[in-house]
Amino acid sequence: MQAKLFSAALWGADAFRVTIEVSVSNGIGYQITGLPDDAIKESLSRIGIAIASSGYQMPRTRLVINLAPAGVQKTGTAFDLPVTVGILLASGNIDDIGKLNDYVLAGEVGLDGSIYPVRGTICMATLARKEGFKGILLPAANAAEASLVDGIDVFSVSHLRDIVDFLQSDCSIEPVQRKLNKEQSSDATLDFKDVRGQQNAKRAMEIAAAGGHNMLLVGPPGIGKTMLAKRLPSILPSMTIDEALETTRIHSISNAPDVAHGLITERPFRNPHHTASDVALAGGGSFVVPGEISLAHNGVLFLDELPEFKRSAIEVLRQPMEEGKVYISRARMFVEFPASFMLVAAMNPCLCGYYGHPLRKCTCSKRALYWYRRKVSGPLMERIDLQVEVEPVPLEELFSQKTQSEASSVIRDRVIKARNIQLLRFKGKQGIYANAQMADEDITLYCWTDPSARKFLWQKMEEYQLSARSYARILKIARTISDLAGAGQIALPHIAEAIHFRSLDKPLVIQKPKTVAVTKYPFAI
Repeated sequence: MQAKLFSAALWGADAFRVTIEVSVSNGIGYQITGLPDDAIKESLSRIGIAIASSGYQMPRTRLVINLAPAGVQKTGTAFDLPVTVGILLASGNIDDIGKLNDYVLAGEVGLDGSIYPVRGTICMATLARKEGFKGILLPAANAAEASLVDGIDVFSVSHLRDIVDFLQSDCSIEPVQRKLNKEQSSDATLDFKDVRGQQNAKRAMEIAAAGGHNMLLVGPPGIGKTMLAKRLPSILPSMTIDEALETTRIHSISNAPDVAHGLITERPFRNPHHTASDVALAGGGSFVVPGEISLAHNGVLFLDELPEFKRSAIEVLRQPMEEGKVYISRARMFVEFPASFMLVAAMNPCLCGYYGHPLRKCTCSKRALYWYRRKVSGPLMERIDLQVEVEPVPLEELFSQKTQSEASSVIRDRVIKARNIQLLRFKGKQGIYANAQMADEDITLYCWTDPSARKFLWQKMEEYQLSARSYARILKIARTISDLAGAGQIALPHIAEAIHFRSLDKPLVIQKPKTVAVTKYPFAI
């Protein structure tokens, strides 16, 4: 006898349909075809015990299971459930009453017949809706996640007998209700009102949030670069429902535990350690999963101590920063993950950390200073819009009880107003929602400058020998500054402030070493 069921497999950030064909015939031996991985090959041992534990009989004849399309590599344990049901049908343990063609099945089967969760079920539910299925049967732990997809019934099952009852009889399982609860971030309480001083850096943060710009914080250790970066999500606009679903889908593929609680509505803030590898940032591995770049999609990717990252690791950022996508190519597959993120990086100005410090002397030589700066390549540095010098806060300002810093909610209101201007400006343009995403033709169309601002920009271009990419970045930043000011045209103050926040474009001036008088010993040695 034969049986046919439907399941789904992950391919990048999407899923594709897999047809499970089970044949029980005369002969001896079990076989799985269709390029299964080791987890799928081992599943027959688990399935045999699970079938016996549930009160059914595993066939002792020839058993062939085909996973179509047979030419595509299959991975993971999501096929356990459809294969088990297929064996029960093909061996005559249960009868098909015509429901199987209407549902997609996915889940891992335990030895006692329990159904364990698998990753990427929100992608599978999206596929089931697209393919016209009535519903999808999933483990109970994945039901809340998959129910976020509108237009498809999601049924929660916890044991093999639940599915058999559902498919074999008129037993009705109620679909899981859609849950749109907010997943609160652990850093949701961080607020800019707790930051003393640093007005220049906070202004840069506001511009970055308003225009979706990448930024780099440069300053001595211990002055608050990380503290500022962690507060950036508090002034970003809330995600739309489409952004939230896309973010939840990516985290589902990575099997993140927070997805089980419902829709992720807080913008991600990813802070990988500087020892992270290329694969950890870009994604990949034997089971291709998204990396930190994609997990920061619609949020913030914070790289602390940027020069300490491996050169090959941070160079993978260049293409995603331009295109908003990351491509992973392997011998047998080519996958694409979304990666539209704001890059916020922090670094010391030199190896010792005190170049330009008003109180402490830098001990780095000219050669060491240039060597340290060269750890971050020029092409990557040019793709960072805002390059901000963060200076130490004076003690009287740090300990003052009179000055009150602006709260994140106040800054966020200004950011949202500027973003609304940009949404209206780019209405109808696919993939552009903020000034940072503007293409070259958009810069010509929307970045109008008055004559005085244009003349000043030309002068600074010649003085600092800026590239064409830096020119485009300055205009994008100036466009955001003018949006925050509510101005239609880019004026001289907007260009001047934009150039001010491109500090690393300026020629590097090496500090002259201070001469220290040598005191002779008052006694003979």
